[in-house]
Amino acid sequence: MASENLYQLVSIDEQSITPKYVQLTNSILKAIESGKIEKDYLLPSINDLSYELEISRDTAERAYRHLKKLGVIGSVPGKGYFVTKTEFKQPVKVFLLFNKLSTHKKIIYDAFVAALGENAAIDFYIYNNDFALFKKLLLNRKDDYTHYVIIPHFLEGGEAASDIINTIPKNKLIVMDKLIPGIEGSYGAVYENFEKDIYDALHQALGKLGKYHTIKIIFPEYTYHAHEIIEGFKRFCSQYAFNYAVVNNMEQEPIEEGTVYISLMENDLVLLIEKILPTGLKVGRQVGVISYNETPLKKIILKGITTISTDFQLMGAKTAELILNRSTEHIAIPFYLTVRESL
Repeated sequence: MASENLYQLVSIDEQSITPKYVQLTNSILKAIESGKIEKDYLLPSINDLSYELEISRDTAERAYRHLKKLGVIGSVPGKGYFVTKTEFKQPVKVFLLFNKLSTHKKIIYDAFVAALGENAAIDFYIYNNDFALFKKLLLNRKDDYTHYVIIPHFLEGGEAASDIINTIPKNKLIVMDKLIPGIEGSYGAVYENFEKDIYDALHQALGKLGKYHTIKIIFPEYTYHAHEIIEGFKRFCSQYAFNYAVVNNMEQEPIEEGTVYISLMENDLVLLIEKILPTGLKVGRQVGVISYNETPLKKIILKGITTISTDFQLMGAKTAELILNRSTEHIAIPFYLTVRESL
């Protein structure tokens, strides 16, 4: 059969976080794999591709360079680029949906991509904790994916998330980071056990916490964080006779001697440190600081901030492992306490 016009086969999704050169690469690979583009097909020039698709010349050039690296296309000076290989498969095609971009999500993404390898096509989307956008992206999805990997965190409206997720075939579904009720059938999951994780982390820190009489967790009223964190926090404090409080607004909270503050959000951590410094209280002696999620800077700030954090790299790698093994296993990712001078 005759090859089709490439521009009818290429799809660039402006809503996707996937780099455009990767989208272009995957579109061409899909067209070849489906037989719509045959061997020796002469591809458009980089300039033509850039003009017709309204993408940068660098984007077009990177896509062709990547396809050459895969051995799918070749080039002849003065003639251009052409398809050299049509016998290949992209066995894994993933719809990847994250709630937000952050340092930790990048660690998950990088580990996930590395573990899947080059034979996987990934369409990556962000919904910014917005349930309406989450719903739109999932209901408008294409049906040619082998897997759908979803992180379900919402600021509001997430009560109906399971109804949307249940439209996905369960043998293709992997839920990441957080389990939510109402999802039916047998599906894969790589998740945090939020209530157990914070309880266990604080229990590990019990020896250091003994010098304080009060523990306060900074938990904004308007947040996507799992409320199971509060349950685990309260259970620990009650069991070991600590005074405790849930702080919804750090701006209005006074710094008190003998108190440990647990900060979930990075902006609250900055505000907390700004409020501690003028008091003259010694961090790690008279006032304690614990922060959620490890980052390199926390090894340095205040001579080291104590952190409780999941293993984000392992989360990404284990999710890829479920895909490669076609598994519907549920895997709880371990949580780690790193004690530093701030406690």
